Amino acid sequence: MTQTFYRLFMPKEANLKDEVLSGLTVALALVPEAVAFSLIAGVSPLVGLYTAFIIGLITSIMGGRPGMISGATGAIAVVVVALVVQQGVEYLFAAVVLMGLIQILVGVLKLGKLIRLVPHPVMFGFVNGLAIVIAMAQLSQFKTVSPAGSLEWMTGSPLYIMIGLVVVTMVIIKFLPRLTTAVPSALAAILGVSLLVIFGGLDTRTVGDLASISGGLPEFHLPMVPLNWETLMIILPYSAIMAGVGLIESLLTLTLIDEITETRGHGNKECVAQGIANVTTGFFGGMGGCAMIGQSLINVNAGGRNRISGIVAAVGLLVFILFLSTYIEMIPMAALVGLMFMVAIGTFEWASLRVFRKVPKSDVLVMVLVTLVTVLLHNLALAVLIGVVIAALVFAWENSKMIRARKFMDENGVKHYEIYGPLFFASAMTFGQKFDPLGDPNEIIIDFKESRIVDHSGIDAIHKVTERYEKVGKTVYIRHLNNSSRVLLAKAEKIINVNYTEDDASFKIILEEEKSESH
Repeated sequence: MTQTFYRLFMPKEANLKDEVLSGLTVALALVPEAVAFSLIAGVSPLVGLYTAFIIGLITSIMGGRPGMISGATGAIAVVVVALVVQQGVEYLFAAVVLMGLIQILVGVLKLGKLIRLVPHPVMFGFVNGLAIVIAMAQLSQFKTVSPAGSLEWMTGSPLYIMIGLVVVTMVIIKFLPRLTTAVPSALAAILGVSLLVIFGGLDTRTVGDLASISGGLPEFHLPMVPLNWETLMIILPYSAIMAGVGLIESLLTLTLIDEITETRGHGNKECVAQGIANVTTGFFGGMGGCAMIGQSLINVNAGGRNRISGIVAAVGLLVFILFLSTYIEMIPMAALVGLMFMVAIGTFEWASLRVFRKVPKSDVLVMVLVTLVTVLLHNLALAVLIGVVIAALVFAWENSKMIRARKFMDENGVKHYEIYGPLFFASAMTFGQKFDPLGDPNEIIIDFKESRIVDHSGIDAIHKVTERYEKVGKTVYIRHLNNSSRVLLAKAEKIINVNYTEDDASFKIILEEEKSESH
């Protein structure tokens, strides 16, 4: 136990100073986002803050990606708005518990590896769309409440002060690392701009203007909902969507951090950790959450590579709530807006713009579409799903055009069809058009040495070709089927019956119906 504890908190190649400072930077940046997401979901700001603390702490300790930050997120907040409005906050807590159980099940069943099915153009589109969403979300801080109670854009001195402080923050974050790396530039920028506002007497919006973050320790709370089938049917759709959104965002963020740090995380372990974290936060009055790409990038860029930084961020956030709320509420929003603008700039894959003319048009289409869905609908799961489906359809279409048939007659008068390319649902029709039952001799051989049967549509295509030849009294032989294709044919013996011939791996296909009639 002692060795495990030591490895957790003092892993190899861990710079304790960088881990602690990056964790504190993340904790400061978590405050306004957690508050904002709580307001979006229609719950108390403390609900979002407690969620960020609980999920951040548990996933940092148990998760599959050291250095990744989790907490309350906008993607989850958007999903639960309708549930809170229609059923109340207690149903939200129950839905979060069920969400966590679903995520644990996904991890136990080792389904996290399905993230490998996400193509690179979808990743580009997801990251670019998220960068734009992060940047656009900051624009609301440039609005103020008019005397009539409506939101309107700032004008005059408040606007100039806000823009000036944002620019100063971005300049510090950008250029301070060229002078020193002793302190994370993001943390230095937040502290520097805060001191400038406090001692300079500048009138600008602060964290305290959003909401008070003062509170006590989170308390255990059983969701006050009826334990019956009706309740399950109410929360299940929301829980399933939240679980899917949370896992997709978490696993894509994990993949992105893997690329940046050139290390490898564990997707299934992260799924289980996310699930345990959400079950726990549901029993402590939380709103549910997942990995946060913006905060994770802040952490990694500030030097956080291990679990220490995530633990410091979570514990630091709780300390802010308990003891330092007065001081944290004095931080100007401009400093945090500038930080998030730099995160957005760093998140955007600028290299993707340079490859537009160098990659297939279908990849560009997928990339742009995923970006647009992410930006316009703010639904990351839907954007990724659409991207994967379109990429899969494009792949199927391209492979359907690859099937070819080389034809020749041997010295015995047998016609050979050598098939090239996969035989599956998209290529089945083209495959059937390659044959000429009326013009061919009495025996033909279909050679699959350079092909394979992929699905039931491929089996059905062979069935139809064989049936056409049988109707005109001719015989079809199949040669060189690989093992997986043979298994498919064996499982489809109710449709067709396969008999091996003496030579090599060739075998004759006889329709099951005709075999039955012969008996």
